[in-house]
Amino acid sequence: MIKVLQRLFVLFCFATTPVYAENTDGLILLEKMSRAMKNLNYQGTVAFMKNGQLDTMKYIHAAKDGVEQERLLSLNSPMREVIRDSGIVSCTFKETQKRVINHRPVSQSFILDLPRQISSLSALYQVKVSGEAAVAMRPALVVDIEPRDAFRYRRKIWIDKEQALPLKVEVYSLNGTILEQVVFTDIDVEQSIPFVQADKRNGDMEIQHIHRVHSESFDKSSFTLNFLPAGFNKVFFTRMSMHKSDRPVDHLLLSDGFSSISIYMDDKNEDIESGLHTVGSVNSFTRLVDDSMVTVMGEVPAKTVELIAQGISFAQP
Repeated sequence: MIKVLQRLFVLFCFATTPVYAENTDGLILLEKMSRAMKNLNYQGTVAFMKNGQLDTMKYIHAAKDGVEQERLLSLNSPMREVIRDSGIVSCTFKETQKRVINHRPVSQSFILDLPRQISSLSALYQVKVSGEAAVAMRPALVVDIEPRDAFRYRRKIWIDKEQALPLKVEVYSLNGTILEQVVFTDIDVEQSIPFVQADKRNGDMEIQHIHRVHSESFDKSSFTLNFLPAGFNKVFFTRMSMHKSDRPVDHLLLSDGFSSISIYMDDKNEDIESGLHTVGSVNSFTRLVDDSMVTVMGEVPAKTVELIAQGISFAQP
């Protein structure tokens, strides 16, 4: 009898099918998570696994009166600090005493991007709660986000049951392999966390500004899109002047809330090969359109960038 009870106890401890509330709405959980990510003060250690590389960093999120700031501090070389204030991201390299400031018309989280209207996801993804698990020693609900077409990737998000913060995020290829993973190994919610000044100059530190552009109307673009997967909308369009080139580069950013796609129209470059290129979860497709080179790049399946690129033509004057 004692042996039977021992076996039942072992089976209970190693059970792989947790009990969870079946009526929990995945979209409601994502709504709660979106608010928590923006409004809570929290910090912890997070591991980024992407393109076969592991990078572990200290993560800090400060929020006050609707304003938020994200910080990443590297724990290994190269030592650096990355700070996001709205659409401005600065990266300070401690060893070279150099700071690079990237100006973007949109603001994107270091951990996870979400659409402004969570309810819009239901047309593009099947969102459901698929179970429970522990991450960073905290109980979490697992939200499975399955695309309704083959133009985007599947995702899973482990959401903390108490604070509704994302504890783990995985992105899967079309065949189910993990392409990208973000995991908190520890996380704490604080009453308040002070903001830091990202633009403060430290002695003779070299400052470099990149992509200092403003969003313009897409009507000014030199190209048109003849194919665009459902749910991908135009976020911003810019025309940038590049060094060593008399012709500006057109850049259009698309997004479905989770995934972003960039389209670049530039002069023909013999050093850049046409066709498909893949690096981890990011695919890009380059083709020639008359004397111009079009590149479509994003964290989406290869089929998506290729079809968009093949459907691009010059705008009619």
